[in-house]
Amino acid sequence: MPLTDTKIRNARAKEKDLLIVDHNGLYLAVKKNGSKLWRYRKMMKGETILLSIGSYPEISLADARATCLEYNKLVAQGIHPRKELDAPTGDAFEPLAREWHEKHQVKWGEVHRAKILRRLEKDIFPFLGDKPINSIQPQDILRVLRIMENRGATDLAHRMHQVIGQVFRYAVATGRAERDNSADLKGALTPVRHKHHASLTDPKDIAQLLRAIEGYQGSHVVRCALRLSPLLFVRPGELRHAEWGEIDIKGREWRIPAEKMKMKVQHIVPLAKQSIAIIEDLRPLTGDGKYLFPGRVSARPMSENTINAALRYLGYDTRQQQCAHGFRSMASTLLNEQGWNRDAIERQLAHAERDGVRAAYNFAQYLPERRKMMQAWADFLDKLRDGAQVIPLHLVAGEK
Repeated sequence: MPLTDTKIRNARAKEKDLLIVDHNGLYLAVKKNGSKLWRYRKMMKGETILLSIGSYPEISLADARATCLEYNKLVAQGIHPRKELDAPTGDAFEPLAREWHEKHQVKWGEVHRAKILRRLEKDIFPFLGDKPINSIQPQDILRVLRIMENRGATDLAHRMHQVIGQVFRYAVATGRAERDNSADLKGALTPVRHKHHASLTDPKDIAQLLRAIEGYQGSHVVRCALRLSPLLFVRPGELRHAEWGEIDIKGREWRIPAEKMKMKVQHIVPLAKQSIAIIEDLRPLTGDGKYLFPGRVSARPMSENTINAALRYLGYDTRQQQCAHGFRSMASTLLNEQGWNRDAIERQLAHAERDGVRAAYNFAQYLPERRKMMQAWADFLDKLRDGAQVIPLHLVAGEK
């Protein structure tokens, strides 16, 4: 039976959304949150067309029927109705994605939040941004993801597939989309081959790398970042976002706020005397600003590619030999070989703890031992760099 205004006003969804059919492809979606949205569904050449017309009462029953009639005329001619001509811009992918990003950014760290938006702006919005979300078909999404795959960014393609899916599901939940069309692409992308970050672990190779870093002829700020990388072995993003306000020289530690950490737990990095010397050497250049390692032409931190570019400048293959992230593997491997408490090493690496609540209270766990370990690690690296004969400490670990 065709809809009436009285029937529409009285319609209520209880446990799940309610769909009320009018005629000729028009129906009303009544949401549990009380919103009432006009939808159009029609088959054309074996393809299901799903479009949003707008919300009731902003779009009246008569207006919705008139729009439906226009769509049917186009379908009869084999022409796909173009929702862009009728729908509010709020249903386009870009404003929906920005709305989703704004709603969810509170649970992300500063670095992750900016990275997601930057990837959307660079790789997704130019292709899908102005398209109504209900008009975006799985093939449209796949074409965009294939562009990333074709330039070798397979892992990024998978990540953006996940992001697009989250935007779609947000649109479904808020009554702006029928379904998550990205879900149909399961298995369509090239599988990701997860590789370990390139890292040197032979003391002789590490000694040569440390000497190369000492001889770096580029920017002094970059040289300081290079020198701190093996000493602190934090994630590259954490290092380049380091702020002067987080450094406690007197307490000999760097406290990284939870929102900056991958695991969303505050992290303490004990500073060996060698690390403090490098930081103080950097202070005259960047100490008046926010970041220890600012970018050259802006107030933002240095680029995420800077350390890897410097390593390549020194002659290291960042895919096969040593990359910025690989300093973590280097420290983990050697510290374990040297007999340090594995739990203290894991805590210093800020690896995930299964119990998130426990992790939030245990950021200072093993701190006295970690302070000793970080100083011993810095001394060990000094001896390697200076060419001293270093006895592997794991041989005498029982004497510690």
